[in-house]
Amino acid sequence: MSEPSTSTSPRMLGIYLNDHLAGATAGWELARRAAREHRQSPLGGELEDLAVQILEDRKALLAVMADLEVPVRRYKVYGGWLGEKAGRLKPNGRLRRRSGLSSVVELESLRIGVEGKALLWHSLLAAAGQDIRLDSDRLTELLNRAWRQRAALESLHDTAAATMFAPGRPEPREAVVGP
Repeated sequence: MSEPSTSTSPRMLGIYLNDHLAGATAGWELARRAAREHRQSPLGGELEDLAVQILEDRKALLAVMADLEVPVRRYKVYGGWLGEKAGRLKPNGRLRRRSGLSSVVELESLRIGVEGKALLWHSLLAAAGQDIRLDSDRLTELLNRAWRQRAALESLHDTAAATMFAPGRPEPREAVVGP
């Protein structure tokens, strides 16, 4: 077995981490907006907690990037931010207001983001044995938190989907967008 080093492939690692930073930026923007939209609902407190954790995870990623001397590619960060904003333009069955469908899709998007983040921490944890700059204990904590976030989002999604798709639920009165 070879000795741990500090030489992880810098180019590929930079691309990988910056792509995840773009996703973390989009995920935090989405989580923050979802928490704000649900502030007065039963989902609000848990979504607020998740938004705080997602921001902390983004900061942890930035710290890992600094430890690995990976420069932040601002255009990717802006791309993630812009992508989240563009995602708001999708039809949700209503012209001017949110619908229950918006909540279901947002929770699915957050879940996809958390799955990606868990894979990030898992990949870095796998590389930690070969790169002394990676803290295995911290990466394990972050991976475990991602798994808890996934479970929380699954529960929130199940609640939102059951409400949205319940038999006998009245259709929106506003004009429907789409075919």
